[in-house]
Amino acid sequence: MRDRYILAVESSCDETSVAILKNENELLANVIASQVESHKRFGGVVPEVASRHHVEVVTTCFEDALLEAGITADDLDAVAVTYGPGLVGALLVGMAAAKAFAWAHQLPLIPVNHMAGHLMAARQVKELQYPLMALLVSGGHTELVYVSEPGDYKIIGETRDDAVGEAYDKVGRVMGLTYPAGREIDELAHKGKDVHNFPRAMIKEDNLEFSFSGLKSAFINLHHNAAQKGEELGKEDLSASFQAAVLDILMAKTQKALAKYPVEMLVVAGGVAANQGLRERLADDITDAEVVIPPLRLCGDNAGMIALAAAIEYDKGNFAGLDLNAKPSLAFDEMAD
Repeated sequence: MRDRYILAVESSCDETSVAILKNENELLANVIASQVESHKRFGGVVPEVASRHHVEVVTTCFEDALLEAGITADDLDAVAVTYGPGLVGALLVGMAAAKAFAWAHQLPLIPVNHMAGHLMAARQVKELQYPLMALLVSGGHTELVYVSEPGDYKIIGETRDDAVGEAYDKVGRVMGLTYPAGREIDELAHKGKDVHNFPRAMIKEDNLEFSFSGLKSAFINLHHNAAQKGEELGKEDLSASFQAAVLDILMAKTQKALAKYPVEMLVVAGGVAANQGLRERLADDITDAEVVIPPLRLCGDNAGMIALAAAIEYDKGNFAGLDLNAKPSLAFDEMAD
């Protein structure tokens, strides 16, 4: 049987990435051009700057991915691309490149939801068992997703305000940490203690929704009030207290979701899935489902995860025309036009 090759493009935020997937889950290449250094001085991603960087490097990423995979465009069977959710300008750069490449080489185009990519990155660890539950935690999203079968995603709970990764970055900025702050807060948290007792919003409510704005505000108020009094609060204890509150919320809602929708497998994915504290709590608290977390290299934004999700869409025959447009607020229950 002939091997199948899918080229995938990801440009939803501040990573330009092109990957090559062989058959169902063999990643031959996953080229990532990061913009983190450019955005550090702003304390966050600037959309216009991100779009310009994508334009500068996307063609080189195509070339490098094909070279690393050891194939040519003639070997490809399809081109996949993230069409949402994300920053509209950033999405459009990757989509324009993917559509131009698909048109030039007469290849079908596969539209991929960015969050489905995060979820399906877990396919690199082991074969997924359906139905399954997913906790998706990133800079832009915090949601619980029920997956009844490959490609069928249903959001059963999500944040009402800030995403968990967004809260980490805002709290890190207040403490004077370098963007992105999640990793440093995680490291500091392991050296401190939960002494500040920050609020755990909605933790006792029966719904599956999250809220982190109150926690973020409580943190900022405590920090500012101490500064006005000339007091200095230790970053280790601040980080430990903040992270303990975050993890308590995530674990409480995930356990409620598993009780309401019994499954044998829980996928935890997205950039925040790299958090060591979260991984430790998952190991301790989740006992009624097998926890599957993508490899660290696939937790952040990358085209490898888009290719892994695209393989599912290819098998289902979900293709799009070259008039495919970006959907910055794309939801799981939306299909490409």
